[in-house]
Amino acid sequence: MTASQARQGNSTTSVLGRRLGAELLQLRTTAGLTQPQAAKALSASTAKVAKLEGGWVPVRDPDIRALCELYGVRDLGKIGGLLELARVDRERRKAKGWWDDFDIPGVMQEYVALESAATAIKAWQPAFIPGLLQTPEYVRALRTEPAATVTTKGTETDEKFITARLARQRRLSDDPPLSLRAVIYEAALRNFPGGAATAVGQLEELIKVADRSNISLRVFPFDAGTHPGLNGSFNIMSFAEPGAMDVVYVEAPFVERWVEGGEFAAAYAELFEKITERSLSERESISFLHELRKRL
Repeated sequence: MTASQARQGNSTTSVLGRRLGAELLQLRTTAGLTQPQAAKALSASTAKVAKLEGGWVPVRDPDIRALCELYGVRDLGKIGGLLELARVDRERRKAKGWWDDFDIPGVMQEYVALESAATAIKAWQPAFIPGLLQTPEYVRALRTEPAATVTTKGTETDEKFITARLARQRRLSDDPPLSLRAVIYEAALRNFPGGAATAVGQLEELIKVADRSNISLRVFPFDAGTHPGLNGSFNIMSFAEPGAMDVVYVEAPFVERWVEGGEFAAAYAELFEKITERSLSERESISFLHELRKRL
């Protein structure tokens, strides 16, 4: 869903709200029940149920429990996942963070807020170093590349943009830290903005961060062949246990969107695992980075 699709008059949905609403809608239709029947269980209007299922309003825990009871949901893990998603969504709707001090454009504004709340991210990047792992020099060089400005558009000065990027990266060292599994296509490691001067520091940074227990870094080499993931990058964000509650952020030139449906999010998760299987192991990837560094 694009940013324009997430607005209706003066109201705005949230990514997690839409994800939660889709889960509640699926449970209701599976149970063969109508919105008026759900509304009766909540002692509420049908309009409220429609808003809950559309992600337009935050969902209270008692409402989730009542709906699960009505829909015959007995799986405590499923109920717990819904409650956790609702909790994070409520917090995100009212939260203020470092991102409020910067001019972050479009869908990315919601992305960085969710990134701060996520417990784990799986990132596939065929063209650039993942933002959470970029050095200041890499970001500065990227901002000067005419072909790359679509990925860094906004009104911020270069230095303020870099400050914002570094603020994002603090999530990797928070307590508890964000868990990151990143797979980078070999092309992104050979075509650096700024050339060798940028590449040296960036490769050294990747080698260093790959040693952290919360970061898994792998390289997808040229000789592994082609696959659908080469069409564009995507990040899978988890907010509790990875799985049914995941949302996916997909990015391509001039297009940014969220994939919120369980079936489609699961397809991206499957694609990520297939990419990972064909990538170098973590140990092989670090050796690959060391070899690239030596040649500069």
